[in-house]
Amino acid sequence: MISYIRGPLVEIDEDMIVVEAGSVGYNIRVPLSVLENLPGIGEEARIYTYLQIREDAMSLFGFLSRQDLKMFKQLLGVSGIGPKGALGILSAMGPDDLRLAIVSGDTKAISRAPGIGLKTAQRVILDLKDRISADEWMPGNVSGDGPSKDQGKAALQNAAKEAADALVALGYSAMEATKAVRQVEIAEGMTGDQVLKASLRHLAV
Repeated sequence: MISYIRGPLVEIDEDMIVVEAGSVGYNIRVPLSVLENLPGIGEEARIYTYLQIREDAMSLFGFLSRQDLKMFKQLLGVSGIGPKGALGILSAMGPDDLRLAIVSGDTKAISRAPGIGLKTAQRVILDLKDRISADEWMPGNVSGDGPSKDQGKAALQNAAKEAADALVALGYSAMEATKAVRQVEIAEGMTGDQVLKASLRHLAV
């Protein structure tokens, strides 16, 4: 119904902001990840929104990108998670870290969110793992000639997964491993061992 709201940022509260658009101030509930990346008071903001309509109230929830709004909506599709729970998860870890946790199967990271137990975290991973595309978390890029784009992406994904699995075998958590691998710019033709070595350099920093 409301795709986004754009206008000057009027107020910032603990979990809510006010954006003025068309001489109307909109109260928008936002996660911590949005609060940390907002422009200053009086500066223009574009907030992508989700409108919740109930019998007793209407509430707007907002995000800085369509991808993050999509993540919020995907969480709402998980049984037992409403807007408050979804906002709590995204405040506890941020959209990018949540994608990594889902892909790597890190239930402990997700269960740190308020009101989210291990069973709910497992349900989040089970329901959403296949819906997180490789482009949303996978590192690197394909360059130069050689395999087709799809083949190149598959090769990158395989190399990244091999490296992440090896890091887990070395004692790192699934999320630590995936995050480290994601920082590596994987060039065409790199093997899992080469990605592993590059990932270890990031972990050593």
